[in-house]
Amino acid sequence: MNAYQSFPLKLAKGIKMLVLDVDGVLTEGHVTMMDNGDEIKNFNVRDGHGIKMLQRAGIEVAILTGRKSKVVAHRAADLGIQYLIQGSLRKADGLQDLCAQAGIEAADCAYMGDDVIDLPAMCQCRLQTAPNNAFAGVLHKAAWVSSFDGGHGAVRQLCEGLILANGAWQTVLEDAYGVSPADCGW
Repeated sequence: MNAYQSFPLKLAKGIKMLVLDVDGVLTEGHVTMMDNGDEIKNFNVRDGHGIKMLQRAGIEVAILTGRKSKVVAHRAADLGIQYLIQGSLRKADGLQDLCAQAGIEAADCAYMGDDVIDLPAMCQCRLQTAPNNAFAGVLHKAAWVSSFDGGHGAVRQLCEGLILANGAWQTVLEDAYGVSPADCGW
């Protein structure tokens, strides 16, 4: 069974916020460091479009990352993501802070992470998800694993699944772009 067929639609129904890690989820997990200490990260535009569509479906998006980077703050602003916590080495606490800011319970969240630092927060959420190339321990705990690697469409696939599960496909994708779930692999 592929990731489209195995998406937990019932579990995903009613999700109010998607919480995303950055390195290894929104990016490939590579960090290029410049001589001056600045970082370069590559973000997938299809993941970004998935986030924008998910927001149009009425589902909040938050970023929770263990690293600090100006690039991440710029990307979050570019995508209209207002809930952002960087430098969170205790992500369970970071998740609670995000939920308090958004007025949403962790039980109403989906989480996509790729490494052990994500597990404490992931396990508090209703829906635990991971990119295809996540660390083995994360893959073991995930209720759903994307067919795509981090930084290569995993977030987009998750966003589409959440849109479908929450009954917003018609307005967000079909009316806007003329594509049915089947046209997109669902």
